[in-house]
Parts: sequence; C-alpha cells; structure tokens
Amino acid sequence: MIYLVEDDDNIRKLVGYALTREGFDVRGFSEPLGFYSALVKKIPDLVLLDIMLPGEDGLSILKKLRRGSDTQNIPVIMLTAKGSEFDKVTGLDMGADDYIAKPFGMTELISRINAVLRRFRRTAPTDEIIYTSGGLYVNHSKHIVKVDGAAVNLSLKEYSLLITLFEADGKVVERDTLLLKVWGEFYTESRTLDVHIRKLRAKLGSAGTLIKTVKGIGYRLCGTENE
Repeated sequence: MIYLVEDDDNIRKLVGYALTREGFDVRGFSEPLGFYSALVKKIPDLVLLDIMLPGEDGLSILKKLRRGSDTQNIPVIMLTAKGSEFDKVTGLDMGADDYIAKPFGMTELISRINAVLRRFRRTAPTDEIIYTSGGLYVNHSKHIVKVDGAAVNLSLKEYSLLITLFEADGKVVERDTLLLKVWGEFYTESRTLDVHIRKLRAKLGSAGTLIKTVKGIGYRLCGTENE
C-alpha cells in the first residue's frame, strides 16, 4: 500500500492512476488530517509526500513520521515543485529516503519507488521464521534445514517443496498447486514432482517419513503444530 499526500487534484489522480496500473495499491490524500487518520488504521509500505500542503508542510509531517514508534521506518519519497538545494538537503537530512522534483515523469517516479522499496526490504529487520515437525527443523529466514540437529543440504526446488508443505499446516497440498508454486507451471504428463519428493524424503532421512502421499491428490507434511 502506498499513501500519496498531494493537494493538487490533477497530480494526485495522475500519479494514483499510473501506480495502480503498475499493480500498486494507492490511497490519495489532499490534506494531512486524512493522512494521519489513515495511518492509525494501516501503516503503508511507502509514502509519497508533497512538501507544499495546506495546513502543515511535508517536512513537518516527515519529522512526525520519523519520531513515531510505528512510523519511523516507513520509506518516504518527497515530492515538491521547489528545486532549491536547501529543500532537497533538508528533506534528506530529516530522514526522507528519496526526493523527486516536479514536474516528473511517471516512469522515473515508478523507478524511484521500486528502488526505495528494494532498498528497504534488504535492510528492514525481520523476525526469524522457524518451522518444526518431529526432528525436522527449518529456519526459513536463514535457509537452514536440520534433522535431529544435523544439517541437510537441499536443492532450491527441494527446499521450496518443503516450505510449501510446511506452510500448508498439515493440510494436503494438491499436485497442481505444488507444481505451480515451485516450478511456476504445470507438468501434467511429468513425474518431476514425484522424483523431487522422493529425493527430498531421502535427504531428510528419518524425517522423510513425515511427508505423506495422499493418493490421487497430492502430499501433506505430518507432525506440524496445527495438524
């Protein structure tokens, strides 16, 4: 979700339309009060923030965002008609992640947004995702797989299969679903899936028996917490 704080109706509608076409969810705000109300309900992935706004300028809003415990890490790109070096430096020094001066092209704006989001995802702290089942342990954040404490080396496809089964929480995952998620396409006449499951079971050793075949449907992972 991207929040766009811009008082110019034409710019707000144009940017909103362009970003929506690129697959982004966008909410536009013509003044700060509506933006603040939305923040209470949902924290966005990124904020596009105009400097010249009615009632309160964008730099003041940026300062509040960087002071808030829930909002201090939101990526912010400043939008402004001003072109002075002072405004640019001030915005970046106050914690803006990027700065783009009006008038700007939509291609450039989208490129800047994608760059900031990529940078943020690389540096943002994340909680570790841990899966366990019997003697099987997977640290998804670090791509570590262990069985009874011993490390197991899996291929990318084998690892993706295992994670998909874990994410199903003990439910059966249909063959077509596994093929689509792991390979990105259907192999209707191929035994590719069965071969990889067989190799995965072998590599997991004693934990390989946790992967059960549901004849004619697919596979499931037994022993998960919510089975």
